[in-house]
Amino acid sequence: MIQAKKKILLITQEMEPYTGLSEIAELAYRLPLFLNDNKCEIRILMPRFGTINERRHRLHEVVRLSGMNIIVNDDDYPLIIKVASLPNSRIQVYFLDNDEFFKRKSVFEDSEGQSFEDNIDRAVFFCKGAIETVRKFGWAPDIIHCHGWMTSLIPLYIRTAYKNDPIFQSSKIVYSLYDTLQQEFSFDEFAPKASINNLEADDLLDYRTSELADLHKGATIYADAIVRGSEQMSESVESSLVLAEKPVLDYTNVETGLAPILEFYNSLEAAEVS
Repeated sequence: MIQAKKKILLITQEMEPYTGLSEIAELAYRLPLFLNDNKCEIRILMPRFGTINERRHRLHEVVRLSGMNIIVNDDDYPLIIKVASLPNSRIQVYFLDNDEFFKRKSVFEDSEGQSFEDNIDRAVFFCKGAIETVRKFGWAPDIIHCHGWMTSLIPLYIRTAYKNDPIFQSSKIVYSLYDTLQQEFSFDEFAPKASINNLEADDLLDYRTSELADLHKGATIYADAIVRGSEQMSESVESSLVLAEKPVLDYTNVETGLAPILEFYNSLEAAEVS
């Protein structure tokens, strides 16, 4: 009997060679290449930031996937899906685009180094858009691996607003924690905007620490497992790990090999079977 390929969905806010070099961007590039070499079926979703050169990277629109509208804070925003092949591979990277959120020529901050005021809206649009795109694929992932604070609502949404969707019934959600600054939002501002579908602001209380939204904390609570994406972690990130009480994979150096991550995926599925 031929064993089916493991289906891995990678959702990331950054990725080489499309965005600047960072821990997230490097791992998000190397991991799918490794998984593909190990007979996994890979799909990758990321934002189409305005810093990404479409001509150089050969992005083109996927008409059959585009055309959806994503509601954020009671407003409708069209979702455009573009695709490119990861360099030196046949792996497809799908870019979620919208002029309102991603046309600007910087990622999270303006020219003065100030965070964009609509970064909450951009994150909600990206997370809900990513889930709706996978539903449109009609492709049920075995593992959903999220990278970066901008993906932190994915675990919540799949386990609440989309909990009855058959596409995600067997999916295990992995969240990578990195020692990078997460965006700082007032919880009272964050919660109403992040409350999609039938969710209420109170449904996001796991994302609250004092008066602020703690995106890493909420993501670790709703994910099935956590990966240490950085060798050194800040005290606040370490506290999120302790509170989560989930399986945790220790830091894996991309230079020494990524096999531990695939083994971690396998252990999560084996635990489900047993």
